[in-house]
Amino acid sequence: MAFIERNVSSDGKRVMTVEQFRRWLMTAFDANGDGRISKSELRRAVRLTGGLFASWNSGLAFRSADANQDGFIDENEFRNLAQFADKHFNVKITR
Repeated sequence: MAFIERNVSSDGKRVMTVEQFRRWLMTAFDANGDGRISKSELRRAVRLTGGLFASWNSGLAFRSADANQDGFIDENEFRNLAQFADKHFNVKITR
């Protein structure tokens, strides 16, 4: 798996910036290298990082982030995904 900053907050969440979060997802999970994250790629990310109910959680995250509903999370939508991850996953996104 690609790099993940090992900064951890007092509540045990991994701390990273939006850009670090984007680079981690793109490096580790953009399987076809198209610069976007598909629903199945996001599901794999949630599953491999120990997320419970990976399909369900990744579906919620995907619907929340995919603003134009084209079936992919692109450069313009990573901030949406980062905000969702900050609220619902074991990660703290800093600005």
